[in-house]
Amino acid sequence: MKININGKECLANDGDYVLQVARANDIFIPAICYLNDCSPTLACRMCMVEIDGKRSYACNTKVKDGMQVLSNTKELWDERNAIMQTYCINHPLQCGVCDKSGECELQNFTHKAQVDTQNHWIKEIDRRHQDWGALQYDPSLCIVCERCITVCKDKIGDSELKTIARGGDAPDKDFKDTMSKDAYAVWTKFQKSLIAPQNGTTLDCQECAECVSVCPTGAIINKNFQYRSNAWELTRIPASNPHSSDCELMYYDVKQRSIKDNTKMVYRVSNDFHFTTLNKAARFAYDIASDCKGKDEVEFNRLVSLFKDNKIKNVKFNSYITNEEAYILELLRQKYGFNLVNNEALCFQDFLKTFCAHSGSFYNASSDDVKKSDFIVIAGSFLRHDNPTLSYKVNNAIVMNKGAGLYFHPIKDTKFSKIAKNFVSVNCDYGKEAQVLEFILQYFAKDLPQNLAYIKDAFYEEQIEVEVKSKDAEGNEIKEKKQETIKKSSLAKELGFDEDKLKDLLLKKANFTLIIGNDYFYHENAKYLAYLLANIQKLTDFKVMLIPPRTNTLGVSLLCKLSKASDGFTLGYNERGDFSFSNDEHNNLASSNLLEQEGTFVNYDKRLVPTNAALKFKGYYLNDLANALGLDALYTIEYTEQLPKDKGFLNIAFDDLTNHYDNAGNNHRGYLIDTCEFVKNLKQDNQIPQNIKSTCECKKDDIVILANPIGNLSKYTNKSSFFNECASLYASKDYLAKHNLKENSMVKIYDDKDEIIIKVVLDKNIENGAYLPTFDDKINPYKFFKTRRYYALNIKEISYE
Repeated sequence: MKININGKECLANDGDYVLQVARANDIFIPAICYLNDCSPTLACRMCMVEIDGKRSYACNTKVKDGMQVLSNTKELWDERNAIMQTYCINHPLQCGVCDKSGECELQNFTHKAQVDTQNHWIKEIDRRHQDWGALQYDPSLCIVCERCITVCKDKIGDSELKTIARGGDAPDKDFKDTMSKDAYAVWTKFQKSLIAPQNGTTLDCQECAECVSVCPTGAIINKNFQYRSNAWELTRIPASNPHSSDCELMYYDVKQRSIKDNTKMVYRVSNDFHFTTLNKAARFAYDIASDCKGKDEVEFNRLVSLFKDNKIKNVKFNSYITNEEAYILELLRQKYGFNLVNNEALCFQDFLKTFCAHSGSFYNASSDDVKKSDFIVIAGSFLRHDNPTLSYKVNNAIVMNKGAGLYFHPIKDTKFSKIAKNFVSVNCDYGKEAQVLEFILQYFAKDLPQNLAYIKDAFYEEQIEVEVKSKDAEGNEIKEKKQETIKKSSLAKELGFDEDKLKDLLLKKANFTLIIGNDYFYHENAKYLAYLLANIQKLTDFKVMLIPPRTNTLGVSLLCKLSKASDGFTLGYNERGDFSFSNDEHNNLASSNLLEQEGTFVNYDKRLVPTNAALKFKGYYLNDLANALGLDALYTIEYTEQLPKDKGFLNIAFDDLTNHYDNAGNNHRGYLIDTCEFVKNLKQDNQIPQNIKSTCECKKDDIVILANPIGNLSKYTNKSSFFNECASLYASKDYLAKHNLKENSMVKIYDDKDEIIIKVVLDKNIENGAYLPTFDDKINPYKFFKTRRYYALNIKEISYE
């Protein structure tokens, strides 16, 4: 349809709000409280417009064909001037030290509305700073626009903030006669209210700090940035989240340390909050640069000699690496014949290849599809811990689309289960991953191939009592109870799921997404799971999304020929090895960190996205090693254009890549990988995998899974001052009770070969389990987790403080 805004004809979709259409067409309509993809709150009323001669609000008025909209009349700006006057009543004049000064929307809109007088007044109240843990709240700066509440509920899923009574006087009623209706209403509302945590005085949330990002004033601020810099002193460097596979757009805000020290440092990370959300890792794990003082020529030459003398049999690396680095490693592998060892990426690569071979295409969902879904199934992922950013999008879809869904996992995430009553957690047992996919095929597939025909027969009969109505000879209604035989799914029964609920959940649902995570990639039955999943993509209405476990697992999987390690000398690139070229403390030769590099990642949306260096690195890059070994590129990013087309890359130079969203929210970040080209050139293995029955016969009460606490995603995030913690065993309250353990006690977890002594910590947001993290380099949990993500471990308390 078409609407007209201020004389400009604009195309619009049914269901769009006027404000969305205006922004998409670069038409400015002021709005303080409204956030894209969130519920309109009408808190500020600045977006008032005239529609076909009547006053409306652009944020909550849906378009109609032929609508005539005016947003720029003198009368409207007079109203906005009056509103902005009320926001300025008793507002502290501390712009000189306010952390938001220079990027404060209150400043901007006060100027835009030409507020140059103050016609109103009210008695001041006590508004002291409040400590919310990692955040600080200054009530005197708060204009109660409620953005923080909205983003926490509609996007993040914590719903951790609310309004409370301010305790001040209401505006004098005499003002009601002298000021506009909207201005008086806004003033009255914010005079009555303040923002506060839902429970108590501190926040019990994921600490993503998205509330800080959306705050238009400096009312909510990160403590680690407070009073450290003016906004205008910072240089904003566009990048991509280096800590998880969302690789979301973010900015390093950088400046010189001091007059005496001209080296740069990162002061904070910011984002374009209208179109992106950042997880805790992206927001806070930025002070992780290496302390490399310079080039160590002796060790560098020794490393070069190890290659030239063919001493190196394995190069072990991880997926916190750019595409260009991965490609360099692959070129060196082809030249020197060593094994490229990355077990996590190898599992994902094998799973992806099997999936593509049997589906005939790449996984076909993106995070944008997740946002648009109204029915979502999650399986094989401890989602808020594995990929917090994707969990935000799931929450956003369920809340904004009135969606429904199922979340299959042995550990119950109680925060997730509170999103909506129609988002059902199914606590299926370990080892039943295949049954989850088989049930989806049984319920949703239109046809099944012959080798999966057994799924059609996986039913049992159940006798139920039903009430039957009839009429006697006189026409009176008679109710009788009779036994009736019905067929029910054996698979649903095995999963402990009441399939009857599904009919209600599916009412009026049309957009289906299935999200699959790490549990399946690392599984001993991974090939068969990939085969089942491929059939779901082919035979049902579900779009399928795989979550690459690490930042650039997908890029590594596309570019590198991976294999298991063989006997012999191992070079560790950012990992431990016989020689370590690494940014870890144990290195022989220092390597750069991701915030010290230019390059690209392939994110979970199959999009190649660029990232820029925030800081200068003084040591040797991998490219220096490559040049010494016969490759030839002045800068690492020269490889961006050379990334192979037969793997789906588009041969676009790094400097030609864009990295932004436009006003309509369209993605202009890098480019989408040509997944058809990748699948076309894949060496197909169409043999149907064997269904390997789980060998896990242990009691489920003993199971521990491999996972990190929310936000502390890796050894790199844990290097930051914000995290910097020791690993613990994180357990639910019922797990502690079942094993007769006390919170914060030291325990021994062990099997018949190995053991770890570790503190056990309560995670009050989970039920029915425990998890062991990977972020602490001093703890090696992988000695237990070999062919799957869960493992039965004995546990014994050895001390209590």
